[in-house]
Amino acid sequence: MHSKLNNASLRAQKNTTVKLSLNDSIDLVKAEDWDTVVGDQNIYLTRSYLGALEKALESDIDFRYTIFYNDRLIPMAVSYIQIMQFADTGSTYKESFCYIGDKIKNKLIGSIDARVLICGNVFACGENGFAYTSDLTPKEAHSILSQSMKRLSEEKDANGQVSFGLLKEFWPHSFQHSDNLAEHNYKGFEIDVNMVMNIPSEWNAFEDYLNDMTTKFRTKAKGVLKKSSPIEVRGLNLDEIIENSKRIEELYLNVLAKADFKFGELNAQAFINFKQNLKEKFILTGYFLNEKMVGFSSAFLCEGKGDANYVGLDYEFNKDYALYQRMLYDFVDLAIREKLSVLRLGRTSELLKSSIGAEPVPMKLYLRHRNSISNSLIGPLIASISPSEFELRPPFKKALS
Repeated sequence: MHSKLNNASLRAQKNTTVKLSLNDSIDLVKAEDWDTVVGDQNIYLTRSYLGALEKALESDIDFRYTIFYNDRLIPMAVSYIQIMQFADTGSTYKESFCYIGDKIKNKLIGSIDARVLICGNVFACGENGFAYTSDLTPKEAHSILSQSMKRLSEEKDANGQVSFGLLKEFWPHSFQHSDNLAEHNYKGFEIDVNMVMNIPSEWNAFEDYLNDMTTKFRTKAKGVLKKSSPIEVRGLNLDEIIENSKRIEELYLNVLAKADFKFGELNAQAFINFKQNLKEKFILTGYFLNEKMVGFSSAFLCEGKGDANYVGLDYEFNKDYALYQRMLYDFVDLAIREKLSVLRLGRTSELLKSSIGAEPVPMKLYLRHRNSISNSLIGPLIASISPSEFELRPPFKKALS
């Protein structure tokens, strides 16, 4: 059952009082104030998206939504927080986590299984947890965000087992401001890059994209399209997503099972809710072989940008039909048809994504342990985390404008 949580006051850099309204359901926030801050620039902070996610996962994840007001009760910022278990399924960083755990006798002992307070969306890359108006400077905004995260981590009744506060995840244009978080004892570190592709305005069809490729990569792309030609590709409407929901969830979990780091997992209801709430801004594409769904891909569209997000695969068919590669080319085709300027393909498979035209963009996270002594010992962990190395394979005759 949802309830409105206690309000509180914080201090901004100019010693002005900042009041915050804290809720544990997006349905309880003051809609007008939330929308005033968020606008239409980030689909992951819209009430439609957050409502869809919350309703699907409220039994697994604790959600918190904060609106920050000035002393005249004008909304200046919002934050979206998830409180959840962080599980490591065997990454190369496990030893560092366990080392820290043994040294500080916290909840990480024996395994990486910690309760984490996360500002940001664990299911989508980018700065999707915090937004603020021009009434605040970036330094002031990060100051009140840090204070509110600290306050939340200390609320024993709600989440007494919280070990870490994590702010995810910042684009390079924000590094100069987000690095101010060091003043609040956050440790910054780079993670694997986000593969991003700019879509030239002169591309009006997929054939234009192919024509800009070198012969080698154009031949490769056509080879993938030929290999995957027995696959039927079709966009699914709401009723079709509901009809195929069990298989969608199964395929999604196939892919998730291969991930080193696992914050949490979606369920079929989330995909249904996304389509129901976001309509044409959420695209789910099914891949069928002899009427059997062997894969799916999904994308969120907002203000000329597209996020290629969740995919699901039946790995039995992936190699023979170049299924995942076909999905990547279909994402490019979607971006061209929707007249997008940017296609964000996310992390993983960097080499493959670079071969279709995406380029690496660095991303930063910031971590703070709840206990100050423990926080001072996080250094070895942070030092062990670095972006994966890979070779770029640009496919175009000339650099994209």
